[in-house]
Amino acid sequence: RDGRDQRSLVKRDWAFITNTSSSIVSRELPPNHQLLRVLRDGSADVALLRTDFVRRSGELIGTTALRLDTRTGRSTSLATGTPAAARNWLLDEQGQPQIITSLADGRQRVHVRAAQGDGWAEVAQFPAYLPSAGGYAPYAIGLDGQAYAVAASGRADGTSALFALDRRTGQLAAKPMVSVQGFDFAGSLLSDQKTRQLIGVRYIGDAADTQWLDPDLQALQKRIDARLRGTINRLDLAECGCSRWVLVSSFSDRQPPIYTLYDRETDRLQPIAAARPRIESRRMASRDFQRISARDGLEFPLHITRPAGPGPWPTVVLVHGGPFLRGGHWRWDAESQFLASRGYLVLEPEFRGSAGYGQRLFRAGFKQWGLKMQDDMADAARWAIAQGLADPQRVCIAGGSYGGYATLMGLINDPALYRCGVAMAAVTDIGLLYSLAGSDLSDVWRQHGLPALVGSPKDDATQLQATSPLQQAARLKQPLLLVHGTLDRRVPIEHFTRLRDALQAAHAPVESVVYGDEGHGFIKPETRFELWTRIERFLAQHLAGPDRR
Repeated sequence: RDGRDQRSLVKRDWAFITNTSSSIVSRELPPNHQLLRVLRDGSADVALLRTDFVRRSGELIGTTALRLDTRTGRSTSLATGTPAAARNWLLDEQGQPQIITSLADGRQRVHVRAAQGDGWAEVAQFPAYLPSAGGYAPYAIGLDGQAYAVAASGRADGTSALFALDRRTGQLAAKPMVSVQGFDFAGSLLSDQKTRQLIGVRYIGDAADTQWLDPDLQALQKRIDARLRGTINRLDLAECGCSRWVLVSSFSDRQPPIYTLYDRETDRLQPIAAARPRIESRRMASRDFQRISARDGLEFPLHITRPAGPGPWPTVVLVHGGPFLRGGHWRWDAESQFLASRGYLVLEPEFRGSAGYGQRLFRAGFKQWGLKMQDDMADAARWAIAQGLADPQRVCIAGGSYGGYATLMGLINDPALYRCGVAMAAVTDIGLLYSLAGSDLSDVWRQHGLPALVGSPKDDATQLQATSPLQQAARLKQPLLLVHGTLDRRVPIEHFTRLRDALQAAHAPVESVVYGDEGHGFIKPETRFELWTRIERFLAQHLAGPDRR
């Protein structure tokens, strides 16, 4: 409890420890393990999720749930007798799998444990990658045994909502329990450990929020919000809704989390700690959420971080990865704040294909890599120029993974708009997603997901060539900072080396850097410090003034 005697249960890399003695030095598990849930059965065990790969090719097979004794490091599989090709697991507090989703032949199947606890029954199946009527994603199991799933809300915007799920039949309740207008449901359940009842639901709209079902907790939230103004105040209760002590996490777009202990008996707030104590909120930039229209009339969200002083400002269009996920929400963000502190306006578009904002926006991104998805990013920049926020002569585009791909295609498609680009861990050719060995993408994804969402090498060959940064490298004339990690398994480094060589052969102005011992993303503090120092220098060089264009 006091933080002593910490030890690692899972390695951060795949390096093996050479052990010349007969004793076991470490039972640390490989990096393909992550925490699934903490168990409440009186033991010191936790449940883990192991991602399983083909050893030689690195191809994704599925996942396995494990039970880990945190004292000894010994783990045991929870997969005995469970369905094959499992991907997602819902466990009860005793660590027993209750609902499993599997993926095979492009279809997702939902399996529930039989009533007697012996065997499994399939209760639903639907296409895995394309939205379908009646499709849903099992989400959680409450302490009372009630299951919940996320499915279409029925709203015109096509957003999803949280529903109760009948575990025997696989059927959803007629009406959603939580539905947030304009946003897909994402959040978690809050339960009372003593009564075993659901007392609240956390969710994310434009910002994080909590819907309390208990009137006393609703009143408590209002009382603390009145004391701590200007921040979102998240309440965490010890064991039950009646608990004396409440942990309050307070944060905003300018303020990283601050932790306070609230005593309900004395009505006192006691500061405990801060996540980033050296950050001064008064010096941070504001972050706004706006919905704007693309050139074809489709509405999409945009996050805007404004630096100090009067605009228009030099601007960075920061593109999220995925791309089929949500980019962000209203909170303190290290990368956008860093850029704003250097005087840059930061635009983060939730372009078509982004998840979290309904099926209309999501489906509009199908097979639009380098096309209308790319137009949305340019339209966000042009909107900011029209609003007097962005300096039209000083706009850069940057991003990682898919965001790196979008950076490259932005420089190719809109050279008059973007003066420079920063592409990190970038997909440089869609065809390589199909052909490269060593990637962690599964054959199921290559067979069913990629062709439907991105494009088929056979049916869409002309389009994929036109939207390939590698194939179009000769058109890339603007300064580019190209960054990759040697251990990247999602986008293997061959994406980087092939494009770098093509750009150098075409005498393009490219600065390239490779980080050893880094995967798909840059984790080590020293790597991040060096990378963002390099980015700061690169942006200062190319966005210094309008006369440099």
